[in-house]
Amino acid sequence: MDNPHEERQAVLLERIIKNVEKCNEAILEMNHCANEIAVGHMDTAIAANLFTNYSKNVRYNLEA
Repeated sequence: MDNPHEERQAVLLERIIKNVEKCNEAILEMNHCANEIAVGHMDTAIAANLFTNYSKNVRYNLEA
C-alpha cells in the first residue's frame, strides 16, 4: 500500500537535512572563532600567571 504522505514527508526530510547542514556549518564557524579567541588570550593568561607568581614571591620575601 502506498503512503499518501510520502511526498510531503520527503519534502520535510529534505528541509530538515538542509537545515542540519546549515547548523553544522554555523557550529564549525563558531568553533573556529572560539579557537581564535582562545589563542589570542593565551598571552594574557601567561602574563597573569607570571604576575601572580611574582606577587607571591614578593609577599614571601617581604615576610622573610
